[in-house]
Amino acid sequence: MNFDLEKFKVHGEPLIYGAMISIALVSIGIVVGLTVFRKWGWLWREWLTTVDHKRIGVMYILAALLMLFRGGIDALMMRLQTAAPDMKFLDAQHYNEVFTTHGLIMILFMAMPFIIGLMNVVVPLQIGARDVAFPRLNAVSFWLFFFGAMLLNISFVIGGSPDAGWSAYFPLASLEFSPTVGNNYYSLALQISGIGTLMTGVNFIVTILKMRAPGMKLMRMPMFTWSVLITNVIIVFAFPVLTVALALMMFDRLFGSQFFTMANGGMDMLWANLFWVWGHPEVYIVILPAFGIYSEIIATFSKKNLYGYTSMVASMLIISLLSFIVWAHHFYTMGQGVLVNGFFSITTMAIAVPTGVKIFNWLFTLRKGRISFTTPMLYSLAFIPIFTIGGVTGVMLAMASADYMYHNTMFLVAHFHYVLIPGAVFAVIAGFHYWFPKVFGFRLNERIGKHAFWWIIISFNVAFFPLFILGLKGMTRRMYTYSAETGFGPLNMISFAGALGLAIGFVILVYNIYWSTRYMPRDENGDPWDARTLEWATHSPIPEYNFAVVPKVKSRDPFWAMKHDKQPLFEEPITKIHMPSNTGKPFVLGVVFFFLGFFLVFSMWIPAIVAGVGVLIVLAAMSFERDHGFYIPADKVIKTEKKLGGGTV
Repeated sequence: MNFDLEKFKVHGEPLIYGAMISIALVSIGIVVGLTVFRKWGWLWREWLTTVDHKRIGVMYILAALLMLFRGGIDALMMRLQTAAPDMKFLDAQHYNEVFTTHGLIMILFMAMPFIIGLMNVVVPLQIGARDVAFPRLNAVSFWLFFFGAMLLNISFVIGGSPDAGWSAYFPLASLEFSPTVGNNYYSLALQISGIGTLMTGVNFIVTILKMRAPGMKLMRMPMFTWSVLITNVIIVFAFPVLTVALALMMFDRLFGSQFFTMANGGMDMLWANLFWVWGHPEVYIVILPAFGIYSEIIATFSKKNLYGYTSMVASMLIISLLSFIVWAHHFYTMGQGVLVNGFFSITTMAIAVPTGVKIFNWLFTLRKGRISFTTPMLYSLAFIPIFTIGGVTGVMLAMASADYMYHNTMFLVAHFHYVLIPGAVFAVIAGFHYWFPKVFGFRLNERIGKHAFWWIIISFNVAFFPLFILGLKGMTRRMYTYSAETGFGPLNMISFAGALGLAIGFVILVYNIYWSTRYMPRDENGDPWDARTLEWATHSPIPEYNFAVVPKVKSRDPFWAMKHDKQPLFEEPITKIHMPSNTGKPFVLGVVFFFLGFFLVFSMWIPAIVAGVGVLIVLAAMSFERDHGFYIPADKVIKTEKKLGGGTV
């Protein structure tokens, strides 16, 4: 093995050197803080070894917030580079790396983990379960995601980031055109985190189908749980395609195979097809749960049951099916022919119909409702018109002949930001505000939350609406510089101002978390919003066992029925409760996978083999371990319930 230190170095950019120093200082600060305050044992017992779905959900959300910061910095750098003609802030290579990592981080390492975090916290509570079906697999899922994300992030300071775009089209992603290790990071980090996501899909399908409380039939499930079930079915069908594509990419780059080459029998379009067979369902993996979040919030703050429940479920099922037969609309300009373009144009436009059904369902839910304009409700209301703009421009792009004009321009960039930011980012912020008191026992400050909302909503439109006009004027995406004669400068400067406003909005959001943690009064009734669904029927913060007694569901909004129709939920006496034991093996598995990926990135074969053996050893140890969990005695449950003010004793 030839050890070449030069492969690890990233040269020439002060920003990268600054990032190296900041990472080192933050790491040292964390280690010193944990040591001084003697928190190593607490960190290991309470978090690193936990299998509690609520704590795992919180860790997903914390990781997503960190990735939001990282992806946001990338976005600001891109907007600054294009804010004026002939800017020299980034060179071409660094710009390529920044827009590639921005797309990867925001979609795969911010939106998805934020949604999976909310999914972890909320779904078992909404169906009346005490945990997910496979608690240890849930921990494995998180640590594989986390260490996959960390592997991608260190590429910025060790070896160099991927630079072929978030879709990594070949031949751009091949060794010939991208000889650095950046796209090795891409293939391996996404494989590791993708395996974790696939495990999550299996886990939550089983949880929802097999662990619902007595009486909770499928058509009584909350809409968020329905959206999660459909989303995880998509994950199970779509993510294996990505895993296979990434494995083939790894073979091409590390072992000299020819799957995606333009010679020797390879086919570069094979990558594009495999990527988008996963990539377009991926859009709905992040948007369908958002629809579920908005459905819960709009119903709660309209003080009405959700209008058209059955049609909402049906529309999500139709969207999930259509999501698998629209991928080739990404290839309209690639010579497919009229018949293929026509078919995928029709399926793409058809997906707007069930989406429109949902918009009208929310509007009819609002009609004659007693609306409370809370922070989560404001995000939900803002979503409707902004997402509609994204949807209408999507129909414009769906027309194959017109797409020859729109394709690869900033119009397309504006479109997918008008879909993904209101369709995912607004949703997770709304869900974060909505369920925050359930997890932590106090609300985020409404006044500060509304300040953040107005900064984010106004700045979003300032940042991205000019891109529609720039696209129609001919500005292509991935253009890192332009001349003054193009006339692109003024609108790009407006867009940069909007990006700064978005950054201010997110800083206010983070400040709200800090301020509320210190000063907001603690809420002890567990139902600060006068909500409708089952998760609000237990305490805030949530006890380890979720429910002292498994609820019996008799209606679609069981908690609302309990409060307003005196319909009992908890009818059985308290007995001992079985819980899963904590384990450190999922964390260790994630660490070993991280080193396996790192060594493969740099073709360090002997350490990679050792790490691969380590993975097998940890998997074997987990497979042969006999641990039947433990029981919480009934008297301890009763004591906890009395302390929390429970209504079940």
